[in-house]
Amino acid sequence: MPSQMRAAVFSEFGGPEVVRIREVPVPEPGPGQVRVKVEAASMNHLDLWVRRGLPVETPMPHIGGSDIAGTVEALGPGVTGVPEGVRVVVDPSLDYDWYDGQERGPRFERRPMRLLGEHTQGGFAEYAVVPATNLLEIPEGFSSEAAAAAGLVFVTAWRGLIHRAGLRAGERVLITGGSGGVGTAAIQIAKMAGARVYALTSGSKNAERARELGADVVYDRKRVEDFSREVWSDTHKKGVHVVFDAVGEAVWQQCLKALGVGGRLVTYGATTGARGSTEIRVVFWKQLSILGSTMGAPAEFREVMGLVFSRRLRPVIHEVMPLDQVKRAHEMLEGGAVFGKLVLVP
Repeated sequence: MPSQMRAAVFSEFGGPEVVRIREVPVPEPGPGQVRVKVEAASMNHLDLWVRRGLPVETPMPHIGGSDIAGTVEALGPGVTGVPEGVRVVVDPSLDYDWYDGQERGPRFERRPMRLLGEHTQGGFAEYAVVPATNLLEIPEGFSSEAAAAAGLVFVTAWRGLIHRAGLRAGERVLITGGSGGVGTAAIQIAKMAGARVYALTSGSKNAERARELGADVVYDRKRVEDFSREVWSDTHKKGVHVVFDAVGEAVWQQCLKALGVGGRLVTYGATTGARGSTEIRVVFWKQLSILGSTMGAPAEFREVMGLVFSRRLRPVIHEVMPLDQVKRAHEMLEGGAVFGKLVLVP
């Protein structure tokens, strides 16, 4: 077992140039943890936000990467029932039961939900340490690259559409950011739920890919100035039942306008800014609901990954890249040049 490993590390916040490949000590698993030999780890927009600096406590020097797939290589103290050598994908959420509101008593600390690779060291390395309870076995014949590309984005889309929005067969749903990791997952989940899917993306190539994924109607932001008017026209002035949005400020007002009476807007991010202007009269006149959503509970992770493993849902991989190209991966994702997911392999 080597004492050192290669990892993508940054020691200060900034642009892609702060991320460098370095030799660092191989981490030792603590109580309740396992060490995973990383076979694949995928990029998320979260990695860009963490690299730029978030108002959270990020351990420095930092190794990003929330989506990890690999082989269990060592067990920490007290870990039982986990076979060494098993191939696993890792649930990126930590302490998600914070959202359940179930307290164990006033003397017990309630730890807010955290994420691997944000609040902890992540998977852009040859080895990573993760909680044993967050492991899910990858079935034989399913690639580590596909498993790593699925976890965070599919559980986010699943919780937002199925559990928060309560999306039903026959409803109309508008998915913004349709070319992103969560967007490509959401298109598939919405189609599987029996909804009619309207997707918003940017560029003719991305629009065509969204259609190939199953979107019934696709709007190209480069060609359409106000997509809410297009939605209103295409739905015969009924609007959509659900908007699933992570774009935020730049499209917020149009998202509200695209909803029909009793519509639900589910927000799970704010890539263009967090200060969306809300016309309150639109909200009460149409009796709209604005719902927040993020990630998903462990049971939801296992549920949606089961659908991925059975190939009813398919992670979309833009490119598989060696870990040495991590700087390029940051630049590509930041520049909007990615449809689906980028996967890094050490």
